[in-house]
Amino acid sequence: MRKVNIQWYPGHMTKTRRQIEADLGQVDMVAEIVDARIPISSRNPDIDALVGSKPRLIVLNRADQADPAGNRLWARSYQTKGYAVLETDAKSGRGVPGFAAASRGLLREQIERWKAKGRVGRPVRAMVVGVPNVGKSTFINQVARRKSAKAGDRPGVTRGKQWVTVDTGLSLLDTPGILWPKFEDERVGLHLAYTGAVKDDIMDVETLACRLMDDLARRYPGALAERYRLEVSPKGTEQDSVAYGYELLRAAAERRGFRISGGDVDTERMAHILLDEFRSGKLGRFTLELPEEENA
Repeated sequence: MRKVNIQWYPGHMTKTRRQIEADLGQVDMVAEIVDARIPISSRNPDIDALVGSKPRLIVLNRADQADPAGNRLWARSYQTKGYAVLETDAKSGRGVPGFAAASRGLLREQIERWKAKGRVGRPVRAMVVGVPNVGKSTFINQVARRKSAKAGDRPGVTRGKQWVTVDTGLSLLDTPGILWPKFEDERVGLHLAYTGAVKDDIMDVETLACRLMDDLARRYPGALAERYRLEVSPKGTEQDSVAYGYELLRAAAERRGFRISGGDVDTERMAHILLDEFRSGKLGRFTLELPEEENA
């Protein structure tokens, strides 16, 4: 089992950083899309410096797949920093209709100043940012109620700058997804890989599944025990996480009856099943990162 090592920073992402800096003067606020399951790993660490003091709305997307208790913790954490928060599921559209009201609420004082100057009806202009495959384009399409931004399962599918008019009072500026130059914290790479934000073919799927098994055993042992009929001990994660994860992966494969020719247990098939069930929500609702881990 080899150590996970991901480095992925296409050239167009460097261009995106410059583009965001240049376009900030054209917008009133920034809507940042993050994956509610991994709010730390699904953010670009440079965003805070790039955006500065511009009013911010954090969209906890895929909140329907995250632990409800985790969603509440993250919402409170962001609100204490002065950000507005909106929980959504862009795929189904849940929560998305609240975006316009949340944006205007965030800019309430600014809108009042516009009115005082006679600029009644001046539209709110929001920049939408997010790392690849966090659901940004799907979110924009839902807000605009039409396919304005190209959406896809492939990381980095958005290219170039796009203005999207939602209604007379709201316009969105879409930007390409951005990701950092290298994953200095291995957990960041793992969490993005768990959720499909980076391609499966750049790393060993079985190793990834073993690490996911271990993470879930540590945070949500009951979910694994129920779904795969396993005996799960969080204490096992204090030793070799990959070894304990492999033990669980092998046990799950045996429970499912997955065998290869020769009769050995098919752990590779189980690895793909585990990742699919985690990403689709069949395994349960999980939050793999909590606010107190943000600066750990």
